[in-house]
Amino acid sequence: MLPALILVLAALGAALLRLWAYRTQLLEMARMLEETPSESNLRLTVEMPGTAPRRLCQAVNARLEEGRRLRLETRKRERELKYTIACISHDIRTPLAGAMGYLQLLEDEPARQAEYLDIVGRRLEELEELLEELFLYTRLQSGSLPLECGVIAALPPLWDALAEFYPQFEAAGAAPELRFDREDMTVRASPEALGRVYRNLIANALRHSGGGLTVSGGDGAIRFSNPLPPGPRPDPAHLFDRFYQSSPARAKGGAGLGLSIVRELMERMGGQVSAQITGDILEITLSFRGA
Repeated sequence: MLPALILVLAALGAALLRLWAYRTQLLEMARMLEETPSESNLRLTVEMPGTAPRRLCQAVNARLEEGRRLRLETRKRERELKYTIACISHDIRTPLAGAMGYLQLLEDEPARQAEYLDIVGRRLEELEELLEELFLYTRLQSGSLPLECGVIAALPPLWDALAEFYPQFEAAGAAPELRFDREDMTVRASPEALGRVYRNLIANALRHSGGGLTVSGGDGAIRFSNPLPPGPRPDPAHLFDRFYQSSPARAKGGAGLGLSIVRELMERMGGQVSAQITGDILEITLSFRGA
C-alpha cells in the first residue's frame, strides 16, 4: 500500500512541477509581449516540453509576424500616397492657376468673355480629370475599390469609351480602326474597370499619336496600337510605372497615372498588361484570364 501511495505522491509532485513550469513560462511570454515595443522583431521561444506549448508559441509568433507585415505595408502605402500627392500637386496647381488667371482677365476684357470662359472650362475639365485619376489610384492602392468580375462581352464597353472621345478624334481628323476576330468576344473582367482601362488607353493614344489608333482583339487579348511621334522612345518596361519621366504623358497633359491605373486594374481582374515598340508603333496588350 505504501509503495503505491509513494508513486501517487511522486506523480502528483511531477504534475505540480510541470504546471509550475508551464505557469512560469507563460508569465515570461506575457512579460515579453507587454514590455517589447510593437516595432520590435520579437519572436517568442518556449522551453517547456510537449506539443501544446510549441503550438501556442508558433501561433503567437505567426500573429506577431502578420502584425509586423501589416504595419510595414501600411507605412509603405502612406509613403506612396505622400509621394503621389507631392508629384501631382504641380499638375493640379497648373490648370487651377490658369483658370484663376483667366477669370481675373474677364474683369479687364469683358469683350472677350466667351473666349476666356471657354478656356476656364477646359482648365477645370483638366483639373477634374487629374483629381479623378488621383482618387482612383489611391483607392486602388488602399484596396478599397472592390471589383466584381465575371464573363462579359468585351466590345460594348469599348464602344462607349470610343464614343466619349468622339470630339477629340473629330478634332484630330482621325478615326480609330477596329479589328476583331469575333464581335461576340468575351473576357473575364469588371465592366466598370474594363471601361476605365479602355478610356485610359484611348486617352494615351490621343496624346501621343494625335488620333491614330488601332484596336484589335482575339484569343483572350485586346491590343491598342498607335504611332509614336518623333523623338525619344519610352521604355516599355517602365511605361506603366507611376510618373514615368521619359514618357511623353507628363509633357502632354495628364497626371502621369493613367497607364499605372491600367496595370493596377488589369492585375486586380486577374489579367496582365504589357507593351512593346516595333518601329514607330507602340502596342499595348491586355491579356485576360481565361473566360
